[in-house]
Amino acid sequence: MKYCRFQWNGQAQYGLVEAVAGREMIVRILLTPPEESDGDVEGLRSRRIDAVALDDAELLAPVRPTKIVCVGRNYKAHAEELGHEIPTEPILFLKPNSALLAPGGVVRRPKISQRVDYEAELCIVIGKTCHHLAADEDVRPYILGYTCLNDVTTRDLQKKDGQWTRAKSFDTFCPVGPVVTDEIDPWAGVGVGTRVNGEVRQAGNTRDFLFPVDVVLRHTAQVMTLFPGDLIATGTPEGVGPVVAGDVMEVSVEGVGTLRNPVADE
Repeated sequence: MKYCRFQWNGQAQYGLVEAVAGREMIVRILLTPPEESDGDVEGLRSRRIDAVALDDAELLAPVRPTKIVCVGRNYKAHAEELGHEIPTEPILFLKPNSALLAPGGVVRRPKISQRVDYEAELCIVIGKTCHHLAADEDVRPYILGYTCLNDVTTRDLQKKDGQWTRAKSFDTFCPVGPVVTDEIDPWAGVGVGTRVNGEVRQAGNTRDFLFPVDVVLRHTAQVMTLFPGDLIATGTPEGVGPVVAGDVMEVSVEGVGTLRNPVADE
């Protein structure tokens, strides 16, 4: 299943997305939010509508998480490009919900920062409450799907502070979307990348994760209870770099789509 969240007839709705004549279309309204399905998204009630092209819809962030968990340095080459040590277990940090931004929303560069970077990431969307998973337990039933996330970062403040909360928490610093899908397999390998103004800046693959999705999910669930709709951003490949006002960032995850966001100064 692939779904989005969009503005329709003055209300926020979840929409089922299907390919029609080679174009992604919103064909049904989901009458129950997917995060309330307890993992059974196929059983959700829905209502047919006149099809709306996904590209023409007023998209919203397709998720409403209680928290946004992120994994740092999950690609060896990215850790090396920043001069960091290679971690021996997942490094976790949080972004606030106030940083969430819809596809097409404007990322604002704060006045107090001289360098704002893009970071393309595959993002896990939790489907069922989980905590303290068994070592041999299959994590797939706890995953609702996957989406694109841009872990926007003030690189200068990250280096100055020594910890990452301020650098990654500004409003607009967590674009997510455009859809959530359960039709990809990160274990088999999924491309993750960024274009800025059409130029390729990042081109990674989840096969290069230091810590695959199951390890990340179990490690996180040892620390905190994950609720339906919560997000886990799985780390960014090498090639991070700065953007300036007027740039357009395009974060892509193979099988999910492309998350586009322009940049402006605060």
